[in-house]
Amino acid sequence: MSISDEVLLPQEAACAAVRADLDLIDAAYARLRAADTDLVGNAFRIEIAERLETQHRVNRGLSYRMFGEIEQPIDGLGEAALPPGTRAGDLLRQRLRITRGEVRRRFALAARIRPRRSLTGPTLPPALPELAAAIEHGDLGEDHITTITKALDLLPAKATSADHEQAEHLLVANARRQDSPFVAAVGRTIADTIAERLGQYSDADRARRRTLSLGPQQLDGMSRVSGYVDPETRAYLEAIIAAVRPGHHLPDADTPDLRNEGQRAHDALKVALRHAIESDKLGTHRGIPVTVIVSTTLTELDQAVHATRDRAVAMPSAARTGGGSQLPMRDLIRMAANSIHYLAVFDDHSNRPLYLGRSKRIATADHRIVCHARDRGCTRPNCTQPGYRCEVHHCPGCAGGGRTAAA
Repeated sequence: MSISDEVLLPQEAACAAVRADLDLIDAAYARLRAADTDLVGNAFRIEIAERLETQHRVNRGLSYRMFGEIEQPIDGLGEAALPPGTRAGDLLRQRLRITRGEVRRRFALAARIRPRRSLTGPTLPPALPELAAAIEHGDLGEDHITTITKALDLLPAKATSADHEQAEHLLVANARRQDSPFVAAVGRTIADTIAERLGQYSDADRARRRTLSLGPQQLDGMSRVSGYVDPETRAYLEAIIAAVRPGHHLPDADTPDLRNEGQRAHDALKVALRHAIESDKLGTHRGIPVTVIVSTTLTELDQAVHATRDRAVAMPSAARTGGGSQLPMRDLIRMAANSIHYLAVFDDHSNRPLYLGRSKRIATADHRIVCHARDRGCTRPNCTQPGYRCEVHHCPGCAGGGRTAAA
């Protein structure tokens, strides 16, 4: 019996129709994968690449449609239609194998390009109608979309609705013809033009634009930092960078200063951050004074100490910080020589034993440090949050008067 011959409820019929269309797409892609393109020539291959790119963009637009409908289901079948105890965002993260941040980003974008519902019921057009239409037709890539939304978000706070509409029109029109860096340049020009007309950027504009991102740690241990700092932060940076002039604040006082300007700026920031942590004026975080927390093993620490004195001894693998990053043992030893940080050493470290019984029914600083070292972050399945972002609580067995211990 075919789908058309069955008697289906409206929901079942809609699901069956969409699944049938998706099956047709899968079948078409299977034929494309099996197609022979060895003798078609580059002109036709470019045509294929262009059409595939458009189809990919259309698919992404349909995906944003699903995210928008999941966030605001018209049929009212939201969380209640999911398995008990499951949230849509968590299920999307698992099924699509994407990060929580990416799930949030897609929900946020979908909210701006999908039709909206007013409090009284009527449907309102999308907040960004021209961008929505371009995405629906497959005219824009993901980099275009990100560039356009960032440019619109960075318009001066005093910009009028007409300014926003005109900016959206110009950005989308250019994105249909140019790559994303060109669109970004157009966005900066638009923002500067509006700011010049209105007078100047306000404190609200600067507060909205400030951001700092720490990129993932690379194989060599280095991390990329990017963002925008406000004028006050820049003034602080200028002062500390000027202080680390040639010959001053050297990492190694016994070597000549061969640092370039960028390397001195890096060292200036490190000096400022180290002094800030050593000042003990940053308060506490999760019950522990703001400081660097590092975990390692007694064997590795002992080997590292010997390696600093004997080049024939190999330096062990890096220690782990409370933020989840890798800290080379040589850096750890140098940091420990300059100030007192929290160091959790496994095996037989007498100052921080694994058993830490307390009469208090809260997690002490000792408990938290051991949790940093033992669990290395959140213990919830499939969660990758580092220890600095986690709270500490008792397991059910301890809640009713059981042992309060770190073990």
